[in-house]
Amino acid sequence: MFDMMKMMGKMKEVQAKIKEAQENLVHLRAVGESGAGMVKATVNGKKEVIALEIDNDLVKPEDKEVLQDLIVAAVNKAIQEMDVTAKEELKKSTEGMLPNIPGLDLSGLM
Repeated sequence: MFDMMKMMGKMKEVQAKIKEAQENLVHLRAVGESGAGMVKATVNGKKEVIALEIDNDLVKPEDKEVLQDLIVAAVNKAIQEMDVTAKEELKKSTEGMLPNIPGLDLSGLM
């Protein structure tokens, strides 16, 4: 026999685990290089640029730190904008497909 209350309890448990996993993404790191290592970008698991290194041969040393900060800010803003756009598109494409169960919030999955 199908137990709706048991299923709802499991869904809440799954939601909590997903939320915890998403919060832990901030601790992951990945580094990408280009120009034979002359430019290096470090991102976390939330797709945020957290560091940018530019070789001194590419810029005037006195401008390097400001340039790095500006690039990090611009890339992160673009990623944030894309996240909003992607969620909106996903919501449009799945509209009416997911069940409307009171108390069941699946928005964190999108």
